[in-house]
Amino acid sequence: MLNDLTEISACALLSAYQAKNTSPVEVIRAVFKKVSTHDRSLNAFRLVDESMALSEARKSESRWHKGEPLGILDGVPVSVKDVFSTKHWSTRWGSLLTTNKSEFNEDAPAVARLREEGAVLIGKTNTSEFHWKTVTDSPLTGITRNPWNLDLTPGGSCGGASVAVASGMGPIAIGTDGGGSIRVPAAFTGVFGFKPTFGRVPQFPVGAFGTMAHVGPITRSVEDAALVLTALSKPDIRDWYALPYLNVDYRENLGPDLKGKKIAFSPDLGFVQVGKSVAKVVKNGMKLFSELGAHVETVDPGFSDTRDTFEKLGFSGIYQTLKHFTPEEKKRMDQGLVTVVELGKKVTLTEYLEANRNRESLGQLMGKFHETFDLLITPTVPIPPFLAGQDVPEPKNQERWTEWAPFSYPFNLTRQPAASVPCGFDADGHPVGLQIVGPLFSDQLVLNASRAFELARPFVFPDLGALKDL
Repeated sequence: MLNDLTEISACALLSAYQAKNTSPVEVIRAVFKKVSTHDRSLNAFRLVDESMALSEARKSESRWHKGEPLGILDGVPVSVKDVFSTKHWSTRWGSLLTTNKSEFNEDAPAVARLREEGAVLIGKTNTSEFHWKTVTDSPLTGITRNPWNLDLTPGGSCGGASVAVASGMGPIAIGTDGGGSIRVPAAFTGVFGFKPTFGRVPQFPVGAFGTMAHVGPITRSVEDAALVLTALSKPDIRDWYALPYLNVDYRENLGPDLKGKKIAFSPDLGFVQVGKSVAKVVKNGMKLFSELGAHVETVDPGFSDTRDTFEKLGFSGIYQTLKHFTPEEKKRMDQGLVTVVELGKKVTLTEYLEANRNRESLGQLMGKFHETFDLLITPTVPIPPFLAGQDVPEPKNQERWTEWAPFSYPFNLTRQPAASVPCGFDADGHPVGLQIVGPLFSDQLVLNASRAFELARPFVFPDLGALKDL
């Protein structure tokens, strides 16, 4: 008999379905029980659809009884970030300026692949308004909180997704990462977040962050992420940026062997101020890679802070996407987002082209770097989680998220695959993430290294018992 069905990985659930040790109906009921118990405190979901999920779970249960699963995710509960178009559900983007009245008749590519593989969609997870920042609060849905400490932010903009996974409200969530939106909340909540190579997972439409935005999974295990990537990477004609379909099962090649791999460890990328508690945990975690047979060298890749380049490209994209809102409408928006829209408006064509040229140079630099090193490892975030409801940990000295999350967005500029792996906890019990970056198209290698780390240091998830009385 299985114990808490919400603490079991997706891969383990599939094995249990096959062995008839549990059913998709039992699992989805357990998930919604946890949602009803804890989400009032955590605020991970903008929308949950228990009726539809139970209906799909019953269909899945029937297929498993016949031994005819629809696909590799049949009966697995999955949540979707509230920026993906979904049939029958509105997409609100965390904004009061969107509508909840109309239903959509088209699934985004990632959502379509989930349905084709039999996944049971739970609902849509909270995000910052138009997913512009790496914390999760919005005028529409309020503040999402960290399951390790309700006073703290879970990060963002996939904060709802990471909280749902960390707290057992579904083993899998899908999100987007335009500058760290998968990896930062994964680090702050102690789950696994993976940003595949740009184009590996088709997307439509392309959002404000353009070719810097990736689609990927947030999961409770690396194997689950490999499972999801296998499904999501299938082709979709709507994305003309998409890479050629490889038709591989990322689980089959999920080997943890790192012997002989050359790994560069950069504790600060040469310019980041890292908190002592985070630096200590990450440095301790790096010892595991040497013990696993890799050759580890402390070295920086050789680039300076890319914040200006990222902001000019990203903020001008946000302006282009949101410029149609009137001054009156902007009064109802997150005022930090309004400021970013105005900054994006000021970017000249010359500045944009120069930023794009800087991006190309950074990509070339990293390509040469990976001729020597198979992987680059850094902290995911240089600080622990801070107070929920704030955009920055130091409001008197900082303006926006790009100042405190400088490890993530350089690798959106370069389109490289990158993961955040739970690395341990600081002295105050805050989760710390370790970032693993691979060369372009090396998604399998990044997953393998992540799996090796996971096996050596199994992931730990929060105990939600204390939340029941809140």
